[in-house]
Amino acid sequence: METSQKIDALSRVPVFAVLSETELAQLAQSTIYRRENRFRFVFVPDENNDYVYLLLKGRIKIGTFSQEGKEVIKEILQPEQLFGDLALAGESTHTEFAQTLHDDVTYLQIRMSDIQQLLQHNQRFVYACITHLSNRLQRVEDRLAKLVLKDARERIIEFIVETAGKEGRRVGFETLVKHYLTQQDIANITGTSRQTVTSVLNDLRKANLIHFNRSSILIRDMEKLA
Repeated sequence: METSQKIDALSRVPVFAVLSETELAQLAQSTIYRRENRFRFVFVPDENNDYVYLLLKGRIKIGTFSQEGKEVIKEILQPEQLFGDLALAGESTHTEFAQTLHDDVTYLQIRMSDIQQLLQHNQRFVYACITHLSNRLQRVEDRLAKLVLKDARERIIEFIVETAGKEGRRVGFETLVKHYLTQQDIANITGTSRQTVTSVLNDLRKANLIHFNRSSILIRDMEKLA
């Protein structure tokens, strides 16, 4: 990947958009371009947190493991989102994992030592990092509120609607959502069980609100589903 392409990718992310052309160029020159296949871990808990990553193409899931070893998915990332970004808050080892969801996932690997140098000399960048971390914390709080205030069925339907809003494609009056998640993944995201996800999806299909298979969900009517 050319340095100019890296600069362009970095500049589209709010936290880096405040950097000068010179700073962006310096950062891009030392940034590493990576490509991964499906189900590869970019990092796992307890590894050194020496990099911040910028997703360029594909989807990556961020999560943790419970004491019983159960996977808990916190977020599904889309292109132009950062991950491993708790390093910006001083986290020295990862508490989360990042795993690719399909083939041909690409991302940039940015050295934390380079970011720290910029933080020492650019107050606008410091503020941008604080704002980014605040937004990240807000997403976590919103997710916790959903787990507490909504029942399993509501959480599953809301996940479908939100995913459709981000990634859905209109097909006439219907909305097609192509995804790379198993029903267990959806359960891990919504804090439910695979059996509950299967039951809710089947109920929605019987009500003619959705049709689904392993790789897509077709929403018949977004307003009725929501």
